[in-house]
Amino acid sequence: MSEAASKARHVAIIMDGNGRWAKKRHLPRAVGHQRGVEAVRSVSRAARAMGLEALTLYAFSTENWRRPEDEVSALMGLLKHFIQSDLEEFVRDNVRLKIIGEWRMLAPDIVALIDNALERTAANTGPALVVALNYGSQDEIARAAAKAAAKGAVSVESIEAELDTAGLPPLDLLIRTSGEVRLSNFLLWQAAYAEMMFVDTLWPDFTPAHLEEALKDFAGRERRYGGR
Repeated sequence: MSEAASKARHVAIIMDGNGRWAKKRHLPRAVGHQRGVEAVRSVSRAARAMGLEALTLYAFSTENWRRPEDEVSALMGLLKHFIQSDLEEFVRDNVRLKIIGEWRMLAPDIVALIDNALERTAANTGPALVVALNYGSQDEIARAAAKAAAKGAVSVESIEAELDTAGLPPLDLLIRTSGEVRLSNFLLWQAAYAEMMFVDTLWPDFTPAHLEEALKDFAGRERRYGGR
């Protein structure tokens, strides 16, 4: 296996465990989410330094609306703060921000912030930081299939061209933190031949060293894509 073939280009992470991290420390869940944002910041910076072309993070799912209203409000507040505080860094470091999911259904002030961030980073040519907001993979696939059908024949290729992730490198590695072993409606189509990694570490404790170890593990795997 060549070095190029063993090197991950696109990694996705289901960032799970903020609430349990806080509970273990007898802290409010909001504090766990705050620490989770700090982990996003450090891991995304490390991903760029390690040469990843795309990092996709599961930030808010379509199912997360079922959480208590105060928790959802806190999550949205953290999202706004993250965009406002880190946008200039993205511009400076040539990071291309991409949002997947039905994010235009979020509150108008958040949509305006995202629109501005996407516009400011659209011309960047460096690594992509992809954030899944109000995202559900089954919904994404249904939307993509409907768009493909409206244009003509439906095929694997025509559906892929309409997915929210169109234009990104194929997904190589999907990591889930906190010890849970399921995909939770995340990148179901894209993960068809991706390598999976489930780690016990809670997301706020996930560090660049954990990411580096995951990439080393990935490099040692043999990907057959259904062949022998």
